[in-house]
Order: sequence, then C-alpha cells, then structure tokens
Amino acid sequence: MKKLSLVFALLCATAWTTYATNIGDDFHAHYSAGANLSAYNKDMSAMVGMIDFTSGGGRTFPAADLGVNVSIFKPSSDNTLSSDSYTVLPFLVATTKIPVIDVGVVARGTSISGYTSVGGGLTYQLQFFHTLNVSLGGFYDNGRTDWYTTDHYSLSAVASADILIFTPYLGIGYDYSKLQTRGFEYNRSTSDGQVRTMVGINASPIPFLSGFVAYTMTKDSHGFTGGMGLSF
Repeated sequence: MKKLSLVFALLCATAWTTYATNIGDDFHAHYSAGANLSAYNKDMSAMVGMIDFTSGGGRTFPAADLGVNVSIFKPSSDNTLSSDSYTVLPFLVATTKIPVIDVGVVARGTSISGYTSVGGGLTYQLQFFHTLNVSLGGFYDNGRTDWYTTDHYSLSAVASADILIFTPYLGIGYDYSKLQTRGFEYNRSTSDGQVRTMVGINASPIPFLSGFVAYTMTKDSHGFTGGMGLSF
C-alpha cells in the first residue's frame, strides 16, 4: 500500500504543477478553422472516460463511497489545441448501490482550470467463484468551458479478481462525445467515438480506505489514473 500511496502522491504532485493551465483559454489560443477538432474531442473524451473503470462493488445505500480520482492524459500528435505535454483533471466521485436490485449509482464531477464537468451513470456487477468479478457500466457527462460544450457518453466493462487486499483488473470501454464550440465568429462541431483499454490495481488495506492506480490506452494516445477513497 505504501507503493500505491507513493504513486498516487506523484500523480497528485504532477496534477498540482500541470493543471494551472486554463483548459478553455488554451483551447481558445490554438483554435483555428483548420485545427483538428476531432483529435481534441477524442482526447478530452478519454480523460472523462478513464474514470469509468471501477470494480462495480461498493457500499449499499445509505452507505456510500467517496473518492478523488486524477486523470492524466497525453494529447495525441494530431491534437494541436492542447499545448501541455499532459492534460490533468481531478474528479470527485461518489458511488452507492440501490438495495435489492444491487445496481450501482455513480455521481462525478469537476470544476477546475476553466473546465467544468458534471455526470454519472449506472453499474452492475456479476460475481463468479466469490473472487472473480465482471462489472458493466453506462455513463453520461456534460462538460463545458467558455469556448465549447461537450456531451460525453460511455460504456465500460471490467474484469477483476479479489486477491487478499488487492484487486487487479482489466477493462475495455467505448467513448462517444459531441463537442460544439461557442463564442467564435465561425463555430464548429464534431462527434467522435473511440475504444479505450485499461489495466490497473485497487488496494484496500483497511475496510474504509482504498486506493488505485491504472494505465489507459486509446488508438492514438495513453494516460494514467490514480485515486483514493473512503467508505462510510
């Protein structure tokens, strides 16, 4: 767990030094009629979709899990609208389960560096042999800056195994997002979809505390996610 905490601390340190760039103003400074809006949309979509991946477990209402996730994603080579080497977004994520039907409810959001996103979704977990889990989820997020709005839809599936205090997992997901610019003389829009994959590990050293680190890949780029959460 010490190694996991160290990795998460490094992720947070990177976020602290990197997300000072205003995402909306950065987009505005590099926007042009010939800019690859689709590449930018895919990268921002992956940033949000990265936090889809969970074990699908969690506490049943009125209990809940509350955590902070940090997404760090490298813009693709075709994305000329992001000037930073990595784009960083921290999210607050709250999850609980509906009693009887065992459907998970997720609420998540962020508002930092000129970017605001509010969303959530539903998850469902299937368990095999008491240690193997498959979690399915569907999500929607509405994002915005001063210069564009986005509607993000995603589907994700995760296979995980409980090994003592650790839960390694593999995931695959699909993001679809529509981006619409605003405030420009000539506004544009784009709708794009892409597949992402992920490998990660959760650790829960004590019943009310957990943490995770993960690596995500898309066709054109990659990123990292880390987080810690409390159950209550």
